[in-house]
Amino acid sequence: MNDVLVGIDPRELSAPALVWAADAAVRRGARLRLVAAVPPVHDRLPYGPPARQSSLRLRAESALANAEDLVRELHDGLRTATELVDGTPATVLCDKARGAALAVVGPRHLGRLAEVLCESSVIVPLAARADCPVVVTRQPEHTTVHPPLIVVGVDGSRDCRAAVAFAAAEASLRRARLRAVRVRPLRPRDDGTEDPADDERLLAESVAGCAGHHPDVDVDKAVMRGNPVEQLTRASLDALAVVVGRRGRGGHSGTRLGSTVHGLLHHAACPVIAVPLPGTGEADTTPSGAERSRSRKDRPAPTA
Repeated sequence: MNDVLVGIDPRELSAPALVWAADAAVRRGARLRLVAAVPPVHDRLPYGPPARQSSLRLRAESALANAEDLVRELHDGLRTATELVDGTPATVLCDKARGAALAVVGPRHLGRLAEVLCESSVIVPLAARADCPVVVTRQPEHTTVHPPLIVVGVDGSRDCRAAVAFAAAEASLRRARLRAVRVRPLRPRDDGTEDPADDERLLAESVAGCAGHHPDVDVDKAVMRGNPVEQLTRASLDALAVVVGRRGRGGHSGTRLGSTVHGLLHHAACPVIAVPLPGTGEADTTPSGAERSRSRKDRPAPTA
């Protein structure tokens, strides 16, 4: 069974991301892998880098230990593995995400430009390059809505079909409803060529396989007009998660995601799950210094 991977930030543990990942691992009967990356230190002082690197590594070890303790409190029998790796966080997580069922990360409190360009950025590079679905938990899921709801964005592309398939499977695991949302952007001038029936057909075709693969999932369809980010953000207000497809290979990280996915990562009111096309994930292989595993534990959590 594929692992559920969760990135551990040595500076600030994201409890929502860890809880989401642990719950996902339990639902899938999978192992939870906790990975912390120690980035390279760039310092002009002759004795600065080794000392700072050692300090960062100690903080990362402490963060991993605290995270594993929290997981044991939540799910006593969940199998866990921890890894401390030297390297740029986004590069490390992209590499470790190969073959994972999911990769889960929390917020890094960076602005839009910094999230793309800063060496510490994780969310956009990981969501754009990982070869598995990436869950970003900037906002909590809405668990007070019954029955619970998973939202998936639909535009008729191959990207959205992969997202719909994942969303339906997730809805089945969560015993949730699935809402497929098609957003038609507003045009400066309506020339009368747009047929609302086209949107209905597109939605129907995109979710056609859901009933056969997941007959337990109730699917409803909604067509909205306006800005896709704004409308999907509105749809996310009552959802466990909003699921969107991402583009394939090529281009800068931001363009691989597409404007809608990129916007939702910053504005959605619940966790966002970016789903790649099967076989189009591409780990970031940018050199980032030594990336070697410092420690690894693979054992079931102790029972009471």
